[in-house]
Amino acid sequence: MRKFFGTDGIRGRVGAGKMTPELALKLGWAAGRVLSRKGTKKVIIGKDTRISGYLFESALEAGLSAAGLNVMLMGPMPTPAVAYLTRTFRAEAGVVISASHNPYYDNGIKFFSADGSKLDDEIELAIEAELEKPLVCVESHELGKVARIDDAAGRYIEYCKGNFPADMTLEGLKIVVDCAHGATYHIAPNVFRELGAEVVAIGDQPNGININDKVGATSMGAICEAVVAEQADLGIALDGDGDRIMMVDHLGNVIDGDQILYILAKDAKENGTLVGGVVGTLMSNLGLELALAELDVPFERSKVGDRYVMELLKTKGWRIGGENSGHILDLAHGTTGDGIVAGILVLAAMRRKQVSLIDMVDGMNMLPQVLVNVRFEGENDPLASEQVAQAQLLVEQALGARGRVLLRKSGTEPLIRVMVEGDDYEQVMAHANSIAEAVKIGV
Repeated sequence: MRKFFGTDGIRGRVGAGKMTPELALKLGWAAGRVLSRKGTKKVIIGKDTRISGYLFESALEAGLSAAGLNVMLMGPMPTPAVAYLTRTFRAEAGVVISASHNPYYDNGIKFFSADGSKLDDEIELAIEAELEKPLVCVESHELGKVARIDDAAGRYIEYCKGNFPADMTLEGLKIVVDCAHGATYHIAPNVFRELGAEVVAIGDQPNGININDKVGATSMGAICEAVVAEQADLGIALDGDGDRIMMVDHLGNVIDGDQILYILAKDAKENGTLVGGVVGTLMSNLGLELALAELDVPFERSKVGDRYVMELLKTKGWRIGGENSGHILDLAHGTTGDGIVAGILVLAAMRRKQVSLIDMVDGMNMLPQVLVNVRFEGENDPLASEQVAQAQLLVEQALGARGRVLLRKSGTEPLIRVMVEGDDYEQVMAHANSIAEAVKIGV
């Protein structure tokens, strides 16, 4: 059993529970002892734009130094940038200080291995074992030093652009880019401008507390309005740490992660570059599965969480996978979810076919899917309630073979997620609410 690490590192409310300066200090030390295998003694730290990032950056820096590792600071940078630069700098590990799509008062810490991949369970367990030991500082002459990577943004921008075909350009396209007041604010607009697009940037004025606040991939209202108002060709919305993407067509319709997976898989199939099939999750829309079947593309579901998508991709030997929330993995273009790169790959597919974004999802019919979140506290498990089980059974019987019900605990927040999918939206909404009410009673 893991005491500290969840599905995406350690995350929680700043100053409470796990996310305290004391734990960050000890975590830096423990991780340093476990991850210093290659002998380079370098660890890269990046963060998003939360005000608490300064606090945790300093604490991690001290802990890593106490373990004898040198620290290279990047400042605010997207999560996939940390993964990429960990590889290129031949570092022992990369550290990201971010709570992704969560509000500013939360923060988190996650690690990448030397190859830019998220840590295996065994390594996280080894770090947790070190956390139980007393912190012992190395001798003074062995303490780690700290430096800053001044050109980190430029390096990552060039990497992103390198995923777009050299014989293509985005000239003639007007794109709204929503940076969620997060880590991509000084990256994403420049990437698409330098590829030739006219860019209208929103959510690009972080102040430490406005990250994900009514902007970004988890709050699509602002970008939908902006695309229509600006008469743009499309919109690209990123989340606070830049590892997920949602898109908007020229009519203001949201294009989610499932539809992006369909675009990428269909493009790869047509170009003969598809390897195997596509991995989605238990939350992936049934419409994606049916549309891929029409293309004769295999589809498999993993547990929810991009780490589980990655595990199944590696097991199957496939390349493309992701979540409907916008975590998109293409292992030919990176080792982790990358919102900017995923957007570039969609734009390249559009350029190849010379059609609009709305035309790219033609052939995929999304079934109505409703997700209701119920917050809970304490040790009580609402999913063990007989009332919840009975409510779920009644809904499943009503939906029959044309629908799905999924209840699960969030891996990053104290939430029970109730998902219902079926043919009729009003019916699906009513069913989701009926189960959510039973969950609330169970709480």
